[in-house]
Amino acid sequence: MTERSTTLPDNLRADVQTLWDYHDMHHELRPTDVGIGLGSHDLGVATYAAELYQQGYFPRIVFTGANAPTTVERFPRGEAVHYREHALELGVPDDAILVEPEARNTGNNITLSRQLLEAQRIPVKSVMLISRPYQQRRAYATCRKLWPEVAVICASRPLPLDDYIESIGDVGRVINMLVGDTQRIDLYPHRGFSIEQDFPEAVKSAYQHLIASGFDKRLI
Repeated sequence: MTERSTTLPDNLRADVQTLWDYHDMHHELRPTDVGIGLGSHDLGVATYAAELYQQGYFPRIVFTGANAPTTVERFPRGEAVHYREHALELGVPDDAILVEPEARNTGNNITLSRQLLEAQRIPVKSVMLISRPYQQRRAYATCRKLWPEVAVICASRPLPLDDYIESIGDVGRVINMLVGDTQRIDLYPHRGFSIEQDFPEAVKSAYQHLIASGFDKRLI
């Protein structure tokens, strides 16, 4: 695999597809009180949040995220700030957007967004978490742990795996992130960060194969 390739090698495809499918919660979209765009290196999160807002799924968006080592170069002013700017360019009105600029992990995303909405006296009984496709399961598990009172739906741009890799421009990065998120599904409940999730043997096997193939850069 060449540096920054966008082609998924045939010998890795089955394992990567297994993890990709596992992290998709397959939630049916329905209107919620607020959409929360989780900050990351993927500007498509903001694009999809804007689309869902314009389709009437929620009246307000919270963009949440400071920076991580993987995003500071791309989003020097912070993930949430860049997401807001992108949504404004796509036609979302400024008064429909709240910015939470401090979160540095998914737990922060949930907790600080909740605090921001409470400070604004915005009642919330349901949320839609908009994230990278492979962050859905972890976002769901984290929200159910830290904000159990709300009904939660997860959403991501509905792209096939190969199209998503093409949009990011680096297959190695996508695989490393998939592997890292899979580890966190298994590990984080034991640390009190999220609820437990089913961890099927097929997923565990694919995860272990990809680590053995060298995709360990996002492991804790």
